[in-house]
Amino acid sequence: MTHLTADSMAELFADAVSLAKSGEKVSPRGIATREVRDVHMLLTQPRARLLHAPPARILNPAFAVAETVWHLSGSDAPWIFDYNARLREYADDGVLRGAYGPRMRNWAGKVDQLGRVVEILKEDPDSRRALIQLYDPAQDAAGHRDVPCTLGFRFHLRASRLHMATMMRGQDVWIGMPYDVFFYTVLHELVAGWLDAELGDFHLHVGSLHIYENHLDQSEQLTSLAASPVMPDLATPWKGFDGLLDQVEARDMTGHPGWDTMTETLHSYQLWKDGQREQAWREADGIGGPLGQALTAWYGELHRRADASAAPATAGAR
Repeated sequence: MTHLTADSMAELFADAVSLAKSGEKVSPRGIATREVRDVHMLLTQPRARLLHAPPARILNPAFAVAETVWHLSGSDAPWIFDYNARLREYADDGVLRGAYGPRMRNWAGKVDQLGRVVEILKEDPDSRRALIQLYDPAQDAAGHRDVPCTLGFRFHLRASRLHMATMMRGQDVWIGMPYDVFFYTVLHELVAGWLDAELGDFHLHVGSLHIYENHLDQSEQLTSLAASPVMPDLATPWKGFDGLLDQVEARDMTGHPGWDTMTETLHSYQLWKDGQREQAWREADGIGGPLGQALTAWYGELHRRADASAAPATAGAR
């Protein structure tokens, strides 16, 4: 097993990309890939979760926020496509069958696994039974397009610190990992808050850490990265949590400073999608902090892509 340890997402991402590029050549589903098996990654500061790695890798932070809210609220509703239309490619009849939310918050229509984790650790802080299961062979062996990469989560409360581990069958380091770790560590922070515990280490156990070969050239642009900044506190009471998520999804201010930056990120991005680009830029500039910086960079990337796609048509007209 290979071990990687980092204080922030930037360092972890850079090390994971470098490792994956050195991997064995394989071709699952006919897609040329580099793969390293059995990798353990440790992030010692889970709130240093947002990757900012221009120009090589620029994230859409609105999608990171939206996907996190979508998962936590227990949803598989199609509003997530407003933030990442490419997800439609993995949907069956308009639904992502592998959506984490229903499995986490309403397993088999009966169990809120997230709520149960909190109950278990309040009743027995030393418990080894605080688990959330996501992979379901009854569903996922059926052959639908979206099969969860994440198998589940494990929580250990030790010496008043909550440690969390995520188990994955596979992790696409270039596209998926930055968004996945954002969600995982928000979940980690929330559960720690509900238990009045300090935030411990975050562990990521991956069966297949991989990078697709069509991303290798882009990854060569990845140079030394500044450490990811620690994001604002998101701890909030369990009571009323689902209502808070509804507010963020609706882009309504919550009165919680950390969650309001999430709301503002979604609101600004919706303005951009609606064609109100200048107002979207202004709102992004006003958000400040890591999300504001990332959103401004994303708008710059979208502007660059638009210019690049328009260039051939202009040349042809000449």
